[in-house]
Amino acid sequence: MENMKIRNRNEIPEEDKWAIEDLYASDAAWEQDLATLDADKNELASYAGRLGENGQTLYSYLHKMESVDVKADRLANYCMRKADEDTRDPVYQAMSGKFMSVIVEFGAACSFETPEIMAIEDDQLEDFYRETPELARYRRYLTDLRRLRDHVLSPGEEKLLAAAGEMSQAPDNIYSLFADADMTFPDALDSQGNAHPVTQGTFVACEESPDRVLRKSAYESLYGSFMAYKNTAAGLLNAQNKQLKFFADARKYPSAFDAALSRTNVPTSVYRNLIETVHKNADKMHRYIRLRKKLLGLEELHFYDVYTPLVKDVDKHIPFAHAKQTVYDSLAPLGEEYRKILKEGFDNRWIDVYQNEGKRSGAYSAGAGVHPYVLLNYTGTLDSQFTLAHEMGHAIHSYLSNKHQNPIDSNYVIFVAEVASTCNEALLMEHLLSKTTDEKERAYLINHFLDQFKGTIYRQTMFAEFELNIGTMVAEGKTLTADALCAEYRRLNELYYGPDIVVDEQIAVEWARIPHFYYNYYVFQYATGYAAAIALSRRILSQGEPAVADYLQFLSGGRTKSPIDLLKGAGVDMTSPEPVESALALFGELLDEMEALMEDE
Repeated sequence: MENMKIRNRNEIPEEDKWAIEDLYASDAAWEQDLATLDADKNELASYAGRLGENGQTLYSYLHKMESVDVKADRLANYCMRKADEDTRDPVYQAMSGKFMSVIVEFGAACSFETPEIMAIEDDQLEDFYRETPELARYRRYLTDLRRLRDHVLSPGEEKLLAAAGEMSQAPDNIYSLFADADMTFPDALDSQGNAHPVTQGTFVACEESPDRVLRKSAYESLYGSFMAYKNTAAGLLNAQNKQLKFFADARKYPSAFDAALSRTNVPTSVYRNLIETVHKNADKMHRYIRLRKKLLGLEELHFYDVYTPLVKDVDKHIPFAHAKQTVYDSLAPLGEEYRKILKEGFDNRWIDVYQNEGKRSGAYSAGAGVHPYVLLNYTGTLDSQFTLAHEMGHAIHSYLSNKHQNPIDSNYVIFVAEVASTCNEALLMEHLLSKTTDEKERAYLINHFLDQFKGTIYRQTMFAEFELNIGTMVAEGKTLTADALCAEYRRLNELYYGPDIVVDEQIAVEWARIPHFYYNYYVFQYATGYAAAIALSRRILSQGEPAVADYLQFLSGGRTKSPIDLLKGAGVDMTSPEPVESALALFGELLDEMEALMEDE
């Protein structure tokens, strides 16, 4: 692994930073726009007690609310993107906090909306649509909102819950500061005694190194540091689950799990079917672990051995310009309309490319109205190239939804969010495999594909099962202590990875470094999204233009249909175990080919 210096923000060239000025020209302009929300809040609050009067009043309220949401989205994107550029900067932490306080006040002032809309009788609402044709713009929104009628409280109770919104964000906010800003890790040493900085952003690159001494050192640095703070991390995760339980109980859901999936209109059976289907295919994961142990020639396989490529002397540094071109070429099956948007993002600074001191770890895409913003911590690895394809899939999904839907209908739910990103990754892999005839390079790429299955279907399903189980523990009145969390996490690692890997004390604390456990039953959608994306990518490659048309319609659909129906329109039924079964069957086929290619190793 290249020993990379982590630069300060001001050392990064402007062309490698996202165009934050497309949102606001300055902090002062942001402050000026934020100040207008007070008048907006008062105007919306003036509708209290009136939403059931007639269709015109309801339309006027919703139209104003929609325009304010657009403004709030722009304000949020500016302060949050700026805060993520350097999580140590108190100015943007303060701006984000100020914005959140204003939004919580906004939510409290407008908390009358949901109970008043719920109180409108069905026949009366149909009269409103006839009397005020323009109200049809909000039919989808109103229908989806009224779907949750049994879980809406009185206006006073709704106002109280809205006022508690800022407090409910505390565990996630504190965890982010703890893990990204305050946590520091000792340098890792390689086999030559050279020091390598360990951060959340560089850790995976260290773990991909062929130098086992470096891998072990980085592993011990990261997990040893989290182990030292395991009680703090457990307290935060316990608080997160307690607040989810509080809000679920208040809204009369059976559990926080039911509340989370109800919000996005996904049956809980989809989540449980995923876990059950992966359990039935655990033998393939165990077989993969045995193959990894054999090919690495190890008497004991440890978790610091699960990321390094199995094929030596193929990995190389990929300059960012080369990664962009490869991703662009790989997405040709999606047509020129899609690639035109991709190039627009590449050429107009949608992407914040490189790591800098204090920058938020990981990667994401934020679908702002002006254009998406993509955060990377690009390191030049093959994994970094796949991350670029992944996040631009999110970005173009947001772009097309924003372009084709009204703002109120453009924000697609998280269940479908991972489909577009992972479909790009699948097409990139197919492209790379089609371009090589070298057996060693092909084996290297198949290894990466296998690792994607391992990391996205198996690992994320393990995360999902962990999240489900700790939620159940809290529902039963138990406290999530560090010991309890470590014991459960260790048990699941033994179940998913099998007997051919050493499940050590340090991996048992990995839960403490996973920010997605603060996302409220989010992670299962990586696995379901991956399965759906594998199905879609094969449909696109085999059927061509008709499949592409269906797929672009899906990307443009926002939340105009339920997520299950949106995917059915693109040709995938996620209420069935078939997409997950088919994806894991492909994993088995790739494993067969990998074993054949590496037979003489």
